Amino acid sequence: MVRVRRTVLAGAAVLGLLAWLPGAAYAAGPGSAALPEYRTADGARPVEGKPSTADAPLLAAGQFYEDTLAPGERVYRLGLDANSTVYVSAVLRPPAGAKVGYGDGLEVEVMTAAGKACPHNPGKVSFGYDAVPVAAVGSRRLEEDSDCQAGGTYYAKLTRTAAKDSDQAAWPVEIRLQREPAPAAGSAPSAAASVWPSASPTLPGTDPVARTGGTGFNDARALDSGVWRDDLRPGQTRFYRVPLDWGQQLGIGAEIAAARMTKQYGSASNGLTVSLYTPYRALVESEDTSYDGKQAAVTLPKTAPVAYENRFSDDTEQRPVRLAGWYYLAVTLGGKVGEFTEDATPVPLTLRLDVTGSPAKGPAYAESLTEAGFGVGAADRTAAKDGLTAPEAVRAEESRSVMRLVAGAGFGTGTVLLLVLGVWILLARRGTRPRSLRH
Repeated sequence: MVRVRRTVLAGAAVLGLLAWLPGAAYAAGPGSAALPEYRTADGARPVEGKPSTADAPLLAAGQFYEDTLAPGERVYRLGLDANSTVYVSAVLRPPAGAKVGYGDGLEVEVMTAAGKACPHNPGKVSFGYDAVPVAAVGSRRLEEDSDCQAGGTYYAKLTRTAAKDSDQAAWPVEIRLQREPAPAAGSAPSAAASVWPSASPTLPGTDPVARTGGTGFNDARALDSGVWRDDLRPGQTRFYRVPLDWGQQLGIGAEIAAARMTKQYGSASNGLTVSLYTPYRALVESEDTSYDGKQAAVTLPKTAPVAYENRFSDDTEQRPVRLAGWYYLAVTLGGKVGEFTEDATPVPLTLRLDVTGSPAKGPAYAESLTEAGFGVGAADRTAAKDGLTAPEAVRAEESRSVMRLVAGAGFGTGTVLLLVLGVWILLARRGTRPRSLRH
């Protein structure tokens, strides 16, 4: 009976390992006509923001929430201490094909109980031509001689703007409050780093490896330095994640190959868009280019080295790169591309990534940075090497735990058998056998 149970456990572990193989989804070929929907975070709780601070629901740090947001404002309550920086992120998810314009967007603002906006607020993001997931972040930052430093009640206000001729329906929004612990006394700089030279990265030219991107932040496919191959359909956004440790930089290049044309000529001004987000989902940089169905490419400037002091910089591209952790890459093929190409036929996408710099020692924190959802550890580097999404990484670790349990159980049983055999041999050599073996 024990042997059967061990066999079942081992089989389950093997099936679990097979479930997260990164090439499986890619090998399945093009999907159905409908684009895949954004995968919400596991364990997300329903919440209903209020039009004002009265009766605003409380958000807990580390928890995901799901609400809907129509044009206008919604308010949520925060209970903050005096010893941490906090980030309130909101990911607004319009349905595919919804009408949006450049004046439409999302703002997230953290404010005091008196209604005063904290410094460096609000965080803003705008749509382009396409109705794709967008993320904005409001924050309360620890900073000497600044407002919003005391502990107590604060509020987060989400504001969605939409033109009269844009879609006015309520859209789902994913909200998260993340808490960055305070650095240990005297361990972190309090001034901006020197100016860093922004430059185009030198990107690898090796043969591509298949990696299928996710639908959003929660199932983004892990990548590391290298060349990666995926597919995109018009109006689709693929998400990827890259671990960046303290002192490291990231270079990104994206290329869209030729599509199957349905017209002799065509062009989409925002045919290819590449956006980079921080571990707390704030936008670092976004670039786009036109696409005529033949070839297009976007290269983002190399990021600043990840450093705590970047948060004090006046450079809008340097300031967000302030924490070690998973950085997210979103790549969109414009919906207008479907007007002159075969919508059901994916267009080949090539990503070239270059992570440079050896991991450096970051500031010491008074509490665990990893437990707060930041930092880079051995498990993160393994996930990037194996190309795992966050849910797949969890299942892989569970499978490894089962395998260790099975191996440990087998080792224990084998050890007992060897000990019994050893005692029997020793007694036999002495001319004494166990009573049960005597005739």
